[in-house]
Amino acid sequence: MSQSNLVVARYLNGSVVKGSTSDFYPDHALFHIQVRGGANTVPVKMTDLKAVFFVKDLVGNPSHEKARQFGPIDPGLTQGKRVAILFKDGELLLGYTLSYTAGRQGFWLSPVDRGGNNIRIYALCGSAKQIKVGPAADELAVSAPKPVSKLRRTA
Repeated sequence: MSQSNLVVARYLNGSVVKGSTSDFYPDHALFHIQVRGGANTVPVKMTDLKAVFFVKDLVGNPSHEKARQFGPIDPGLTQGKRVAILFKDGELLLGYTLSYTAGRQGFWLSPVDRGGNNIRIYALCGSAKQIKVGPAADELAVSAPKPVSKLRRTA
């Protein structure tokens, strides 16, 4: 990856680093993020992460409610398999993948929620409580606990 990508790195401990990276490679143990609004570069260890979100912008839309079901298949994703990830922290992500293989460190997915800020996501398998593919992904999407409302969390 020689170009710079906007990323949000979410750690297993819940912390977040936002910025840009030009040296992310899924098979490397480390990459760097040029922190947003600063001159600092942060080294990021893959073993410390939940996922790396490649995003449209670093602000996002906090009031956006993520899709919790698969809709009609996006014509650009017809080769991908449906995948649902329930992370240990309770977050549910739905998308399509060409690269999930059980036992690997992580995999790429394209989010089902095209209205969100995420372009693509690299999810680390060790941060997941459950990963389901195909029809089982639909079942997990329906059965996963609903998130606590963002409004309730701040109250």
